[in-house]
Amino acid sequence: MSLKSIDARAAHNLAQAGALLVDVREQCEFDRERIPGSQLSPMSTMGEAGSVKSASGKVIFLCASGARTNANSPLLAACADGEAYVLEGGLSAWKRAGLPVERQERKPVSILRQALMTAGVLAIAGFVLGTYVAPAWHLLSLLVGCGLLFSGATNFCPMAFFVSLMPWNRNKPRLPGATGIGQFG
Repeated sequence: MSLKSIDARAAHNLAQAGALLVDVREQCEFDRERIPGSQLSPMSTMGEAGSVKSASGKVIFLCASGARTNANSPLLAACADGEAYVLEGGLSAWKRAGLPVERQERKPVSILRQALMTAGVLAIAGFVLGTYVAPAWHLLSLLVGCGLLFSGATNFCPMAFFVSLMPWNRNKPRLPGATGIGQFG
């Protein structure tokens, strides 16, 4: 079963009428920028969270661009207890429509950027150690390159998963509208 797509203006009208906006991005993304009144339920823990219930019986799932929600549409549809939609174009489309967004002044670095920086450091370390210590260290750079290729091909990044488990990415204070479903900490 797939979700119905809804544009930003129609989603805003439904939310004004009581539909629940469920943000499936990760905690650090939600902390940085979110739709006022939206509820966090990260895709990474969606199956564990159980069903998503709305008093109005309508749920609108969103992510940054719509790619995550569209790719996981069957899972999201199964988690919705009632009529469910996916926000076409995600938060980006919401902002392009000029609809309200809450932003945090001090923006945490996203998990993806942390994973990319870690990959860069490991690749440079492999090159330097392979050049000046022992040629076998070049395998570290090769391993990082293979990991990046795997991540691009499968849309799953093991390094991002492990980075998300680091202490600085956990136990964030809860924000208004974040009810705890699927949150870290």
